[in-house]
Amino acid sequence: MNAATDRLQATWSDPPGFIGWLTTVDHKRVARRYIATALGFFVLAGLLALAMRTQLAVSENSLIGPDLYNQMFSLHGSAMMFLFAVPVMEAVAVYVVPLMVGTRNISFPRLNAFSYWVYLFGGIMIFVAFFMDVGPEAGWSGYVPLSSSDFSPGKRTDFWAQMITFTEVAALCVAVEIIATVMTMRAPGMTLARIPLFVWAMLVTSFMIVFAMPAVMLSSSFLISDRLVGTQFYNAAEGGDPLLWQHLFWFFGHPEVYIIFMPALGMISSIVETFARRPIFGYVPMVLALVATGFLAFGLWVHHMFATGLPPMGNSFYTAASMLIAVPAGVQIFCWIATLATGRLHLRVALLHVIGFFALFVLGGLTGVMLASVPLDLQVHDTYFVVAHFHYVLIGGAVFPLVGALYYWFPKISGRMLSERMGRWQFWLFFVGFNVTFFPMHYLGLIGMPRRVYTYPAGMGWDLYNFISTVGSYMIAASVLLLVINIARSLRKGEAAPADPWGSPDLSWAVSSPPPSYNFAHIPVVTGRHPLWADDNATPEPRLPVAEGVREDRREVLLTTPVDATPCCRWALPDPSIWPFWSALAITVLFVWSIFDQWGIVWGAIPLAITLTIWFWPKRSDPSLKHDEDEHTDEGRDDGEPRHAA
Repeated sequence: MNAATDRLQATWSDPPGFIGWLTTVDHKRVARRYIATALGFFVLAGLLALAMRTQLAVSENSLIGPDLYNQMFSLHGSAMMFLFAVPVMEAVAVYVVPLMVGTRNISFPRLNAFSYWVYLFGGIMIFVAFFMDVGPEAGWSGYVPLSSSDFSPGKRTDFWAQMITFTEVAALCVAVEIIATVMTMRAPGMTLARIPLFVWAMLVTSFMIVFAMPAVMLSSSFLISDRLVGTQFYNAAEGGDPLLWQHLFWFFGHPEVYIIFMPALGMISSIVETFARRPIFGYVPMVLALVATGFLAFGLWVHHMFATGLPPMGNSFYTAASMLIAVPAGVQIFCWIATLATGRLHLRVALLHVIGFFALFVLGGLTGVMLASVPLDLQVHDTYFVVAHFHYVLIGGAVFPLVGALYYWFPKISGRMLSERMGRWQFWLFFVGFNVTFFPMHYLGLIGMPRRVYTYPAGMGWDLYNFISTVGSYMIAASVLLLVINIARSLRKGEAAPADPWGSPDLSWAVSSPPPSYNFAHIPVVTGRHPLWADDNATPEPRLPVAEGVREDRREVLLTTPVDATPCCRWALPDPSIWPFWSALAITVLFVWSIFDQWGIVWGAIPLAITLTIWFWPKRSDPSLKHDEDEHTDEGRDDGEPRHAA
């Protein structure tokens, strides 16, 4: 047994030192970088928000000028949406999904490493641009003609549009990896009816990303093309159509809200099931609700465009669709409440954040139904009412569950426990601060305060509510600081975490904390929906059956069929490589070069083609390409030659 694990450790470990750091394709290391980077961008974007709230605390404040304020709110929104919310949700999935489905790495591990470098370089680029006074200035939605060359001269919007392309390339890569992992690498016996709800949520989210992200990549490419090479996609004077931007952007933009929100639903299901000490109530309706939400999310984009003068019949359809999507959301909330009501609650900090989610998301959902009504939407369009709704849905609906998930999975990721006492302080500071910040914005919007203004005159009746909101924003900042201190303290001297500190039911808790480089010494075999529970009372399962036959001397995984998870063949995953890094660097050069010169696309494509060619060129020096001498596994059939996933 020790000799076998030693061989696995030697096979799956990264090279030592800096080279190993650059070349790693271990999904856990890449995911940790993703999470840390996304949280870094979250802090930077939060500091921008704090500065903006300070500016708005009193009327006629001159602390921040209009030009800088435009850049700050544009970068705040862009960073939160493109550099934090989507990437951090995918990052958690990159870490957890392979463990939950019982495999040794994510599918396409080199593509995974490539996606991280692209994401990192894109995020650094936009913040460097901001500090050089070339930050975005047309809002996170970049409406034309405001973002056209006539109203946004210079390179600010060009950097913003390329940042979109960077992050969407990364998001699409991760979505493809997750889909392939879930559909082909599940442990034997993990049929579709036994997949954990978080995995279901990530599978639906990944398909949404595949269908939604190309729309925003297309829209931003059209914008760059209009600005740099003189096409006229959005120029009405030359036959273009400014509304095309809104259609393309919101065809992506509204599903993106659910792309951020759906992983949070999966996190909640994992936390609720564990701390209620019973299986989730209504597993099948929960899965159907996730799938229904994924479909309906693509039918709502026009409710962002009620003020553009679209035909009333069209508006009515999208009003109905916007209200209809509340049904699957309601089904899930009722299922969670039923699970908690009939379970044996362990009120840990992770569960506290879920309970906070219930209160905040229901309020955000109710204002969403209000905004789906055309007459009300026209009255409060582009006011602080929309800002309040938006933050209740995204912070209440996604960030609260995310922080809860951080408390839940931190022991697995780091091998250390977070402090529960500091966590409770952090939760209450966050919950109270959030409501103090954003609830008054509902009233500010109803009395007419528009969003995206850098100051306002005295005597409008807005001063008190803005001041209260600013006080609340500092409470949120204190909460985030407390969370950072808790993490830093726990990493240094926190209590060591056992393999399963919570008594959880899924496979990710069957391995040590943190997991070894190879995840599982033997591929587990799943015989029920909760592999680590012997019964519905959450009694620990004493013995987990495993499959034999997967080689230890190369990075081999077991592939299974998409529906029944029957073993079908062994598959060799690639070893660490430097070429994903160089390819990401080459694509960064191409993107940035193209901002200043259209010929940058042509000349920049040359190093990119070279790096990609070397990356994909088969190399006999790659240990995982060694000839497979053992043709068959004990559980299934091998189809002959070894396979190699890029």
